[in-house]
Amino acid sequence: MSSKSVSTLRRGVAGFVLVGVVLGTGAVLAGWKQGANRDAAAAAANQPEPVERVALANAQATEHHATTTAIGTVLALRSITLKNEVAGSVARASLKSGEIVEAGTVLVALDTSVELAELRALEAQARLAETMAQRRVELLKAGATTQDEVDQVSAQRDVAHAQSARLRALIAKKTLRAPFRARVGLADVHPGQYLNVGVELTTLQGVADAVHVDFSVAQSVAAGIQLGSSVEVRTSQGQTLTAKVVAVDARVDPTTRSALVRARLEGADRGPAPGASVRVLLSVGESGKAVVIPVSALRKGPEGDHVWVVTPDASGALRAHERKVESGPALGETVIVLSGVQEGEQLAASGSFKLREGVKVQAEPAPADRAK
Repeated sequence: MSSKSVSTLRRGVAGFVLVGVVLGTGAVLAGWKQGANRDAAAAAANQPEPVERVALANAQATEHHATTTAIGTVLALRSITLKNEVAGSVARASLKSGEIVEAGTVLVALDTSVELAELRALEAQARLAETMAQRRVELLKAGATTQDEVDQVSAQRDVAHAQSARLRALIAKKTLRAPFRARVGLADVHPGQYLNVGVELTTLQGVADAVHVDFSVAQSVAAGIQLGSSVEVRTSQGQTLTAKVVAVDARVDPTTRSALVRARLEGADRGPAPGASVRVLLSVGESGKAVVIPVSALRKGPEGDHVWVVTPDASGALRAHERKVESGPALGETVIVLSGVQEGEQLAASGSFKLREGVKVQAEPAPADRAK
């Protein structure tokens, strides 16, 4: 055999050997992988089923009134915009924004020097007319004058008194006083400033033990409101106060088909300031039974509200099942469920966000039990 043939034979044998080595290595690796998978499956089969720990709560029945919500405005029992009725220069201004003033306090006094001088002249004329009238009466008794002259002098006397009274009233209008106990609003009035008639000087918000809360409701709701009934007022600071309905407007707005309702809120010193916006909750219809659950048990998602109902399986283990519900208004730490949950059913509360369908759950001990 030639050397060339021997070389070709050797290369062929080396190729077969290489292929055999590769195939053998692959078979070994495949066997190892299958064994590892069997070991992992056996280990997984021996692992205990995962359990989620959640707080459990029972759906409870409670007495409930259906409610509606409205936006209300707080109003002082008495409130005015202070304007001057006559023109003049400011002689004295005592307007301090935010200050509480008593009834009768002088707030703005206009210059009355000219009017006072005129008043003194008119009063002198009135005194003279009074004296003349008395003399004419004496002369009439003595037969030295006629009744017509007495009447004429008496009329002149009355005109003089009337002119004096008119000027005194004008002077009084130039002194603006607080008509009631009130808090002064923003003001920008200074001595020497000339005021035309009807200039808005400031606002006065009455200071009292109560305020009014005005709010609008639908005409169907307004028809069922009783005077003296209670409404709940919630402020932006988180306060919850109780007010009494004192009036319902007799007129329904033809555009919105709503009626204005006024409630009286006592304890104004602890409540919102006049002009503040509040939420008003009032009961509508008859009371009835409703199912309430903890707020933490209600889950919200793109497909609507749902809860996790916890029930035992055939072996007695607790498992979670998702259920669609229709939720109502919140009542503090609880929320009303209109449909989907029955009284007495057990629900997952705190920790329900980590549940999935059919998962095994374990009741988490109460905080008091964990502290022991």
